[in-house]
Amino acid sequence: MATIEGAGVPLSVHEHPVAAGTPQVGRTAVVVHGIAADASAEAELATGLADAGIRTVTYDRRGYGASGAPEPYDGTTVEEQAQDLIAVIDALQAAPALLVGDGFGALVCLDVVKRRPELVAAAVLADPPLLAFVPAATDLLARQQVMIEQALREGGSAAAIDAWLGEGADPRRRERAQASPHGFFADYAGQASWEVTRRELRACTTPLGIVTGPVTTPEVLAAADALAELVPGAQRARDGEVLALARLLA
Repeated sequence: MATIEGAGVPLSVHEHPVAAGTPQVGRTAVVVHGIAADASAEAELATGLADAGIRTVTYDRRGYGASGAPEPYDGTTVEEQAQDLIAVIDALQAAPALLVGDGFGALVCLDVVKRRPELVAAAVLADPPLLAFVPAATDLLARQQVMIEQALREGGSAAAIDAWLGEGADPRRRERAQASPHGFFADYAGQASWEVTRRELRACTTPLGIVTGPVTTPEVLAAADALAELVPGAQRARDGEVLALARLLA
């Protein structure tokens, strides 16, 4: 584990080296975790990429795991998170990198693609919550916000995070989420902060893979479909196989 200075905060970075004797692809993959998670949530994917000969890096985003955060930390934006990702790419001399983002992390990767395409060889976006392009998501988000606010009033941050996760959440995911409440609330507010136009997405020339799976919510599924229709040449997978698509684009 190493520490890299992000956009004003220390970021805990984890390298997943290629095993000795494995032919190495001449590219680095940087994996960006989603909301209510940390780098450990991407360990299995990172190991799979490394086993395929791809030097792979994961990191705890600000407010999660062993990474730092401003004091007080009560808000973030996709652009701020993208500056952290750019700092990681620069510090590792990884450009052009393969970016792999999950959920909120997918938006972070997409912002780097939009603003700094020279840093990105390709990007794989899993469950991108680009809900601005899904009109039906407005009511859902409003109801979800009311639910979280009520749980927060009645039971504090732990209850609010549990309400967002829902019943039956994986215990390991629940443990990671509860370990970083500041990161969760900053992300939850920040995921709606990103502004991108259809014209900007149509102008994208970076190879993109967009992945959803059997448990993807209908709203995020619709967002992924909309994104795939807008970005020229985007590869769309509905099988949840992030690793397979990442290996294809590496």
